[in-house]
Amino acid sequence: MRLATLNDGTRDGRLVLVSPDGTRCAPAPAATLQQAMEDWGTFAASSAAIEDYPETLDPGQVLAPLPRAWQWLDGSAFPSHGDLMDAVLGITKPKTDLPLMYQGMSDTFLAPLADARFPSEDLGIDFEGEFGVIVDAVPMGTSAADALAHIRLVVQINDWSLRTLAGPEMKTGFGWVGAKPACGMAPFAVTPDELGDAWVDGRVGLDLLVDWNGERFGAANGAAMGFGFHELVAHAARTRDLVAGTVIGSGTVSNANFREIGSSCIAERRGIEVLDMGEPKTAFMAFGDSVRMEAVDSGGRAPFGVLHQKVVRA
Repeated sequence: MRLATLNDGTRDGRLVLVSPDGTRCAPAPAATLQQAMEDWGTFAASSAAIEDYPETLDPGQVLAPLPRAWQWLDGSAFPSHGDLMDAVLGITKPKTDLPLMYQGMSDTFLAPLADARFPSEDLGIDFEGEFGVIVDAVPMGTSAADALAHIRLVVQINDWSLRTLAGPEMKTGFGWVGAKPACGMAPFAVTPDELGDAWVDGRVGLDLLVDWNGERFGAANGAAMGFGFHELVAHAARTRDLVAGTVIGSGTVSNANFREIGSSCIAERRGIEVLDMGEPKTAFMAFGDSVRMEAVDSGGRAPFGVLHQKVVRA
């Protein structure tokens, strides 16, 4: 099942079911995605009976699948990315078997073709290509094995970051606020079975193609997560119930051979340059720049559709 949310003038939009080819849609048996998540069993059963897609899907009217969420928790689950950034920053983390995770801004997820607005180019504007999941209600203390059944949808995310603010905010000990504005989300949220063999052990084994101003920047595969999404869900639910509609991110998709396949964020590219050349050479984004992200399988199919955003002055 693939789902999208259309702009109907309301804050949460109108939920639709999307045809297999991504060009047509049908009214969903729930008004919004949040409503669907709160009664997923009934929603999924009703949706399974829908086979006709009478409406043409207009990409310009598509919002983020979940335009706002009760909760957005982002991990950092790719070891190659974390190890590289630690080496560049000279950070030595204490030994732990727990995933890294922070709580970010959830009241807005940008539409897949929406401009990303920022007040200044001096903030170090960076994109971060990620995968994410949306869960139904997860009870406190749910194990990783049981958490897999609570993952109802998988999404693709651009976690916008402002690098100039990130370092100082991290050093306060309270974490990010200004450095993490609203994320963008690709047009389609999909059930895990839509990914076929690419959904393995709570991981998305698709290549995330990232183009910056029309040039290929990275093509890392999502299978390299050190923790699967079920483990991230269990970590998040360790001391709290997770409400239906909670979104949990993977962190920047990264592979150990990043010098060959490229990166999913500029900070990683700059980190490689620091290690190889002693200083970063690649600048962050400027107003008018654009980034396009598309996760594809071996046959070139893009189950989440295309996330394509331009950076503009607020």
